[in-house]
Amino acid sequence: MSSSPSSSSSSPPPTSGDSPPSNLPLKKIPGDYGLPFLGPIRDRYDYFYNQGKDEFFQSRIKKYNSTIFRTNMPPGPFNARNPKVIAVLDAVSFPVLFDTTKVEKKNVLDGTFFPSTAFTGGHRVCAYLDPSEPNHAVFKRWFLSLLAARHNKFIPLFQNSLSHLFANVEAELSKNGKADFNMLSDDTSFSFVFTLFCDRSPSDTKIGSDGSNLFTQWLFFQLAPLITLGLKDLPNFLEDFLLHTFPLPFFPVKSAYKRLYDGFYISTSKILDEAEKLGIQRDEACHNLVFMAGFNAYGGMKTLFPALIKWVATAGESLHRRLANEIRTVVESEGGVTFSALDKMSLLKSVVYEAMRIEPPVPFQYGKAKVDMVVHNHDAAYEIKKGEMIFGYQPFATKDGRVFENPEEFVGDRFVGDGEKLLKYVYWSNGRETDEPTAENKQCPAKDVVVLLARVLLVEFFLRYDTLTAEVRTLLLGSSVTITSLTKADSTG
Repeated sequence: MSSSPSSSSSSPPPTSGDSPPSNLPLKKIPGDYGLPFLGPIRDRYDYFYNQGKDEFFQSRIKKYNSTIFRTNMPPGPFNARNPKVIAVLDAVSFPVLFDTTKVEKKNVLDGTFFPSTAFTGGHRVCAYLDPSEPNHAVFKRWFLSLLAARHNKFIPLFQNSLSHLFANVEAELSKNGKADFNMLSDDTSFSFVFTLFCDRSPSDTKIGSDGSNLFTQWLFFQLAPLITLGLKDLPNFLEDFLLHTFPLPFFPVKSAYKRLYDGFYISTSKILDEAEKLGIQRDEACHNLVFMAGFNAYGGMKTLFPALIKWVATAGESLHRRLANEIRTVVESEGGVTFSALDKMSLLKSVVYEAMRIEPPVPFQYGKAKVDMVVHNHDAAYEIKKGEMIFGYQPFATKDGRVFENPEEFVGDRFVGDGEKLLKYVYWSNGRETDEPTAENKQCPAKDVVVLLARVLLVEFFLRYDTLTAEVRTLLLGSSVTITSLTKADSTG
């Protein structure tokens, strides 16, 4: 569904952050918050149960004839002290959330509530820091240096991980006639991330084979106020009370987190030595490393990889043949899967970007206005006051019908050729795809690594297989994919 009141295509809009065009009228932001306490609960029930996320926003866009409006965002009472937000749901206004001269990013990673620091060893880790806070740049530079030092490991290490993944998928298919891609992908993702930073397999530590489950438990208890289980036998009011009314405590996952922390602490002594040289306390450095590896890296891969396979699987055999042909031709001519080879696969790159556009791994962005400002969408300008919370639902911004033709459709070659000009409207990493992470911004430090791994996943898949079929559905943190068939390369079927 288009995130714009008018779904007709037009020329790409001006870059957000520029001064609004002089011909745009200045309007009052529509919408309201309802009665105290009752208004946020009403909106929470609409969001989770009565309407669902997409209809919640789409109905308000239609009601106010605006992609910028006031509303309450979950979880509301008693998890969030102030659930009031100004929603920006189009490609023009959304990037104001990336401008840290205009918005504050302190403690807004999860929105209008802030999980207990007990989940991170008593520390406010880098993801919750605003760039104006001194420690932010220190941690961000450390993260960027860690990734740069492992640059040459990304492809071969992930290839090895994928060999195990596909072998397990084939084994499950042979045994059960279908394979749960999410479960197998989660295990692969955790093992890759841990081995990348720790130079050993998690099975050689006290974490054993439980890493993905331990991280998932830890993530669930922090993000429970933002999800619904979708269980038909569980009454809505009971789920709402259990998940959304009060913060879930840390103690049920304390032992799980300790196993993760101890596994990283023991295995990353050299990395932690480097952190101490930068003035970071060893304990705080390790908690930040666990968060980056678990919340950012593993959490991102947990949502991205199933979404990528889902959209490729449902796109059909025509796209599969084109991808397989491009991948195999380039790999043969380049003599292997290299950075240079990946860069020459224009269709592959487009498919990955299109998956990130249509189903961004992180769907929400928040920022508190640092100054009075004027934000505009396609049709009007609106004044936002200092201290007001701004919220963006990313899938609406990246499916803006005034920017993208057929925005709800997965178009594999959307970003090939002249289509590359639209990459500046692909928002998925707390920034534009055309931007780069720095110590001074909030863009994901592993942004380019994520894109790389997604490309390698498809390359390794289509070097082995010609096509696939899958059953897909919506899960707690994204898409669920069950692979139902694989056709091996050079197979007669």
